[in-house]
Amino acid sequence: MLLKRKFYERETVIVAKQLLGKKVTRRIGTKDLSGIITETEAYRGNDDPASHAAIKMTERNKLMFGQVGISYIYFTYGMYFMFNIVAKSKKQDAGAVSIRGLYPQNGVNIMKKNRQIEDVKKLVNGPGKLTQAFDITMNHYDHDLTKKSELYISDGIKIKKTTQKPRIGISKGLDKHWNFSFNTNDYF
Repeated sequence: MLLKRKFYERETVIVAKQLLGKKVTRRIGTKDLSGIITETEAYRGNDDPASHAAIKMTERNKLMFGQVGISYIYFTYGMYFMFNIVAKSKKQDAGAVSIRGLYPQNGVNIMKKNRQIEDVKKLVNGPGKLTQAFDITMNHYDHDLTKKSELYISDGIKIKKTTQKPRIGISKGLDKHWNFSFNTNDYF
């Protein structure tokens, strides 16, 4: 079942935790690629110095201030697209959840071709890797993930035990332990 907009209309950190185990599906032509979300990070607004939305609204970050359940894609390090989902409560000014890792399910051969590697364990175990494997680009910026289309999120598996730690690759907001994951060996 597709995740409804109301799912994303809650505190960003809660949504980040509860996205673990949900399924990302990317339709390419007649083929579906899918994977279970294994790692997320929460980024809020003006109370989060590591967030794109920490200072003010800009052309780049404006989606983080808008409607929830929308994809926020950006390009980083001159080579990687990052896949985020706008999620925030009505009390928050901005927020998004970064999808940092997946466990591949359907379309593994297409993912291998897109990434040009054979090792399934390294296909989608990082934010840049998963966007390459799923062919998620700026064409998916401002995409409604609550509708069944070429990119959407649905129910997956129930996760019982999660790990929480500091976010990765940031220099500010290190005190916020908003990186969430789970041990895939317990489920797959």
